[in-house]
Amino acid sequence: MNSRVETFKVLVLAVALALSPRIAMAQDACGTPSAGNDHWPVATIESVGLSAATLCPMVKWLSEWREGNVHSVLVVRHGKLVFEHYFAGLDEHMGNQVGEVAFGPETRHDARSMTKSVTDLLVGIAVDRGWIKSVDASVFSFFPQYADLRTPEKDRITLRHLLTMSSGLEWHEFDTPYTSDSNSENRMDSAKDPYRYALEQPVVAPPGRLWNYNSGSTELLGAILRKATGKPLDQLARSLLFEPLGITDVEWYKYAQGNPSAAAGLRLRPRDFAKIGQLVLQRGAWNGKQVVPAGWIDASTTPQINSFLVFFYGYQFWLGRSLVDKHVVDWAAAWGLGGQRVFVVPDLDLVVVVTAGLYESDMQAQVPIKILNQYVLSAIQTP
Repeated sequence: MNSRVETFKVLVLAVALALSPRIAMAQDACGTPSAGNDHWPVATIESVGLSAATLCPMVKWLSEWREGNVHSVLVVRHGKLVFEHYFAGLDEHMGNQVGEVAFGPETRHDARSMTKSVTDLLVGIAVDRGWIKSVDASVFSFFPQYADLRTPEKDRITLRHLLTMSSGLEWHEFDTPYTSDSNSENRMDSAKDPYRYALEQPVVAPPGRLWNYNSGSTELLGAILRKATGKPLDQLARSLLFEPLGITDVEWYKYAQGNPSAAAGLRLRPRDFAKIGQLVLQRGAWNGKQVVPAGWIDASTTPQINSFLVFFYGYQFWLGRSLVDKHVVDWAAAWGLGGQRVFVVPDLDLVVVVTAGLYESDMQAQVPIKILNQYVLSAIQTP
């Protein structure tokens, strides 16, 4: 009898895993959100000028397309959460596989490099409060312990160059798979001193001339924030950013030395990623309080340099554009490995969050933009 019971349990588990997209979808068939305790106002899709007939088919598409491995899609318009749907799929935590996860509103997700955009917001606050005097200060002025690495060329690297990924230091991250030991980020992560590793790279271009994706730049910004404020990045984020936004469920990966990863270590709930997007949309204001200076948001989401393919880059934000009814709309995005996105579309008063598990997939750039363009933006009925 016991063996039959155990066999039955195994069969039930197998069926559950096979049907896991539907289990994770024990939600409204069109992703209508429920009110939670995080103070997100909710509304219907149609009430904010979106077409449910255009947006709702996305649920079926993503539920049936397991290779897409999208974990959540959230849409906020006119300050209201109007679409929220979660799926099941394979996932990783900072590169460690955790198997199949049935995602929901309370499930944290890796931000990966969306963390960079959060680090940028903290730099903006630090500059506004005078803890960092200028983004045009030399990076090496914050690191006297690395005086042996200084050269006239490296002395010209400023915080602005770190913010825009244009330090001119040799770095192989975009051109080398993250699965390779030759990837510069991997080498930095495993280095005894990650900050020294980032600064000891040779100069291959004048600072400010060329964009080259460099997670070391963001890690240096995190270290500078600690030097300027006396607080580690996670504590600084909690007091200056997360608490004002009512974000409480936070996890942050730390290096072996105990420093939080400024470039990729954050884990939040998708609803909290949406809050960060809404904060950017509102030019740094939240509930009548200026959390991040409006001018800093403007600079961060203004094209500062050409980046990858057709994209521009601001301060740790990617900048792109789409067509809506043959009209160009600009957007800014926090962008993370695996298909993590927070799209901010100011002209349409819109925020879109996507989380996914496409960490080693060639589709990771295509899937989020298809969600944005083919479903969400196509559903726009009124400006």
